[in-house]
Parts: sequence; C-alpha cells; structure tokens
Amino acid sequence: QVQLVESGGGSVQAGGSLSLSCAVSGDAARTRAMAWFRQAPGKEREGVATIAEDGTTIYANSVKGRFTISRDNAKNTLYLQMNSLKPEDTAVYYCAARPLPFWSLFDGHYTYWGQGTQVTVSS
Repeated sequence: QVQLVESGGGSVQAGGSLSLSCAVSGDAARTRAMAWFRQAPGKEREGVATIAEDGTTIYANSVKGRFTISRDNAKNTLYLQMNSLKPEDTAVYYCAARPLPFWSLFDGHYTYWGQGTQVTVSS
C-alpha cells in the first residue's frame, strides 16, 4: 500500500514563506500523479497544486505565482514551496496521490491521502 506523511507546517506572518514536504512510501506505481489540497475551517477542501508523472504542474488561480509544487522521485518526497503567504492561505494542507499519471485538482480523483499539516498565516 501507500503511506503519505506531511511535515513543515507552522505559523508565519503574512508575506512570509513556508515549505511543506510529503514523504511517500509504498508502491510507486500507485503514486504516479500527486497533489496538494487544503481545507480551511467551515470550507470545502480545495485543490492547490498538482504534478503529473511527466512533470506537468497545475495551480489553483488563488496560489498561482506564489506556490511551487515539485517532486524528488529519488527521495520519494513531494514538496510545496509557499511564498508571499496571505491570511486566506490558512488551512490544513494535505498531500494526495493517485495511480493514474495525469494531473488533477479534483479530490475525488485521489486514492491516497496524508494526515494533514496545519498552516496558519497571521496578518
């Protein structure tokens, strides 16, 4: 099976940066495409960034130009670099993986999920 473990969350002031990591273990064939999602209190979970097996990256409009998703297959780790953070970025951030190689920002397309890490941005 697959296990995803996020780390790197925390508290930061607006304008600051944080870097999230997601350690991936298990069957690599089941994690061909990956993504970061977030869920703020009282809101639905939303896709933030996704990376396909071929390296194609797609971002939600709300984070485009500020967040960067990347993947190091040798280290079995997914990353999310978050710059110019805003209070509205406050949420629990989750990494997710799917066996298909294509990108997606729809949470229903993902099979495996991490436990989440809290990101809090203060004004």
